[in-house]
Amino acid sequence: MSLSDALADQAGHCAALGSPFMARILPLLAEVWPAGSALDAALRAFTGDIGPKGHSLPLRLASGLHALVLTGQDADLIAAYPPNDVSDQALRTALTGALARHEAFLTQWITSPPQTNEVRRSALLIAGAHALVHRTGVRDLRLSELGASAGLNLMFDRYALDAGGTRLGPEDAALTLSPDWVGPAPMAAPFTVCDRRGVDLNPLDPHNPDHALRLRAYLWADQEHRLTLTNAAIRANAAEVDRGDAVDWLDRRLADAPEGQMHLIYHTIAWQYFPAERQATGTALIEAAGARATADAPLAWLRMEADGETRGASVTARLWPGDHHITLGRADFHGRWVDWADNPA
Repeated sequence: MSLSDALADQAGHCAALGSPFMARILPLLAEVWPAGSALDAALRAFTGDIGPKGHSLPLRLASGLHALVLTGQDADLIAAYPPNDVSDQALRTALTGALARHEAFLTQWITSPPQTNEVRRSALLIAGAHALVHRTGVRDLRLSELGASAGLNLMFDRYALDAGGTRLGPEDAALTLSPDWVGPAPMAAPFTVCDRRGVDLNPLDPHNPDHALRLRAYLWADQEHRLTLTNAAIRANAAEVDRGDAVDWLDRRLADAPEGQMHLIYHTIAWQYFPAERQATGTALIEAAGARATADAPLAWLRMEADGETRGASVTARLWPGDHHITLGRADFHGRWVDWADNPA
């Protein structure tokens, strides 16, 4: 895939996810791309798919430019970015200058893969956890998140969910999520998190300024609400995320099953990136642990993942003992809307 094609492909995805600015800037990047530069050489060194399903170089480039804006390093680029509204020509000029002036920064920036932590996905985790607690009656939770990034979604019990007028979550919530909600109201079943931990191949520390910049830069400049939510989640974050292979890590977590606690394993748009062999091994580990689960120490596997359908991601769960397969609903990849199907009553 050529850079121009990759930028156009990513622009389409961004438009579908509600970012007109990203849909506009990515094709303009193709028009002003500095062919023959050191940045161009660094990009061409990548092998394989450079588009959204591969190395995601369009997002790496766009986030590098956004980082320049967020850190105030390029006045011309800042003037061309939201909330300012400028002509395509003015934006082309700003991009051309930024690519030249900050070539070394951008060349280094794109060496790291995209790192995001979409807090709005916690809406599904909140509703899903309440549904599973309602089904089991076990109100003490042990959380294990796979592909946890900076751990912002490990704190979902500290957030509130407004689901079409039904509110779940603490009174002193760090933030409130308000997706467009369709379907039955989520079941309310209060719970307490006794233990929380996550794993990621490259975890970020949200309290490290460089890591926090990377989290913020991958948000899109015309979606200020995402930045507001992320900043609130960073302030409230107290989760620990281990560095390592998720399946090996999970094997160790599953060795312990305290009585009176439900072990909730979950992931949001992460499983698809695991190699097929790791998926098979991880599934076998979870199923084996499920076979050992009891009514006093149930095991739940909550998933928000792409399933080949064109509209959003599926939200499903498996629950042991009994290996119940539960369809909870569908959701936008960024958590903008939820189509809830679960009604355990």
